[in-house]
Amino acid sequence: MSVASAIGHRPRTAAALLRRGGRLLQRGWEAVAIYLPVLLMGMLALATYWMVQRTPAAIVPAPVVQPRGHEVSFFMRGAVIKTYDPSGRLQNELSGTEIRHYGDDKALEVDQPRLFSVSPDAWVTRASAQRALIQDEGSNLQLMGQAVVVREAGQQADGRLLPRLELRGEFLIIGAREQWLRSPQPAVLTSGQDRFSADSLSYDHRTRVAELTGRVRATLMPR
Repeated sequence: MSVASAIGHRPRTAAALLRRGGRLLQRGWEAVAIYLPVLLMGMLALATYWMVQRTPAAIVPAPVVQPRGHEVSFFMRGAVIKTYDPSGRLQNELSGTEIRHYGDDKALEVDQPRLFSVSPDAWVTRASAQRALIQDEGSNLQLMGQAVVVREAGQQADGRLLPRLELRGEFLIIGAREQWLRSPQPAVLTSGQDRFSADSLSYDHRTRVAELTGRVRATLMPR
């Protein structure tokens, strides 16, 4: 693990530098881990609405013969699916060049997905990838190929400003029911000007424990 910091100081002993680096890394990761649930929960709202299961009857007639095996039961091209709260405010939006629904496991596959979510307290989360797969009636969301999840900067009720959070990776998985986020491949997490990278990343919202494994690096800016 290496820690890079933009803080300039006179040379110190290796032990002192290591201790200081460890404290900086801990403070920096704690700052990210506190706000990572906001990023996660925004995507959970997107993964669980499962809007498409209510649209097939309005789009295509019910087939006489059920599809055999893992076959596409219907598809939509250039579709945009939205959900609104009771006041008419947009909550979630899913768009893609093509959306395919599979009849055997009710999975939803999206090419070039673009996802947008606004939480009840106005936090905005966006996501994009080359492909998305939503399974188990929305409880499992996979983003594959140049996946990016962003929670925009905002202000808490107490007036404290929270930085923009961005998570990048080739394969991001969100478990809505168990409330976890994983990247089994290299991922980069950016919080404001702080940056963390690792060969794999796992976060459990229930325990508030995040684990970065492999080659872990952190760049922390002075506060």
